[in-house]
Amino acid sequence: MNRRVALAAVAACAAALSALSPTPLRAQSAEAPLTVIKAARMLDVRAGRVVDAPVITVQGGTITAVGGAVPAGARVIDLGDVTLAPGLIDLHTHITMDIEGNWVLRAVTEGTADEALRGARNARATVEAGFTTVRNLGSGNFADIALDRAIRAGFVPGPRIVSAGNSIGITGGHCDTTGFAPGVLEQDWRTGVADGPDELIKAVRYQAKHGAQVIKICATAGVLSFDATVGAQQLSETEMRAVVEEATRHGLRVAAHAHGTEGIKAAVRAGVASIEHGSLLDDEAIALMKARGTYLVPTTYLVGAIDLSALPPPIRAKAEYVLPLARQNLRKAIAAGVKIAFGTDAAVYPHGHNARELSVYVQLGMTPIEAIRSATTVAAEVLGVSDRGAIEAGRLADLIAVGGDPLRDVAAFQDVRFVMAAGRVVKGSK
Repeated sequence: MNRRVALAAVAACAAALSALSPTPLRAQSAEAPLTVIKAARMLDVRAGRVVDAPVITVQGGTITAVGGAVPAGARVIDLGDVTLAPGLIDLHTHITMDIEGNWVLRAVTEGTADEALRGARNARATVEAGFTTVRNLGSGNFADIALDRAIRAGFVPGPRIVSAGNSIGITGGHCDTTGFAPGVLEQDWRTGVADGPDELIKAVRYQAKHGAQVIKICATAGVLSFDATVGAQQLSETEMRAVVEEATRHGLRVAAHAHGTEGIKAAVRAGVASIEHGSLLDDEAIALMKARGTYLVPTTYLVGAIDLSALPPPIRAKAEYVLPLARQNLRKAIAAGVKIAFGTDAAVYPHGHNARELSVYVQLGMTPIEAIRSATTVAAEVLGVSDRGAIEAGRLADLIAVGGDPLRDVAAFQDVRFVMAAGRVVKGSK
């Protein structure tokens, strides 16, 4: 078959499939039923104020109006004495993982199906806690991408998952599976273990090929692995720059796991969008992040929440060393004006407890509205999207309702009473 005939065949197949495919959700919105959400109050995250008696009209998974009269024939959900807020965004989860039971051996005793099913349980807990989008930074064999497809199809409840696929890092580093005998679970660039720019570029391409929407690298060593250090730089700046350049060609941003000072600075210079953890930030790193506009995703609630008794002694020693320093340096970063974006590292502590991160931000110097924006408008900036993060016409119908006034106490987000994700009610009034 010559090229012209082949192209004609492809075009014919595409036309046939297009005719058989359902109309996209937004195109169906004009025929979709109308739902109106009413409550005592609504949080306007852009203005930083609470609005009384909101009326939110939803159609086809999209907010079509904020305010105005109730359209004729609309279904009305009156939530009463609660505050409506946009669905929250967690930029650092591991939704298919946890550190329950014999988690250290799970990599060699369970498979991808086990991981996806565990993720389904965790996804429900996450969305019911008010998080309608998560950025999942590392999952084995694309289990989280399969889970996201199931959630979008309505098979299981959960948030939208912006997935990194396999995390990318050096042989024997934090993104590798360590602690086992030679020959056990050896990995390569397909599973994110790569050395040198050429292998790293292949790793990025492979994650993109299989549906990754963000790339996650391990710029430094970390806590929950058996490499000896916690902050040593693992990828060179040249290697990180190769990752960023290749990801950019695919329209993807890069998140860098980075505890150690030199690795943080190298990652920022290489052009990553966000630094994850940032435990050992110094003044130079803070100034560099401000100059480059790099976001810090602190994952700080875990400092007091992680179950140290569940950690093997070498890992526990690293946690006890670095985590208190991370809190101190986050306070400095907040005071200096580094852009803070919300992320939890959920899996290190139970999924569904994500909102507890907000109170720590306030304790360390952020105002309540700054903390809330870190999980709404600022988090949407990190993702590079404009369709979520605020209750506004034209945005996704991701709505939650909480007790009390979150501008007075962000702990109100720990009392989520209603959740609508993409126009579907997943918690509260059905």
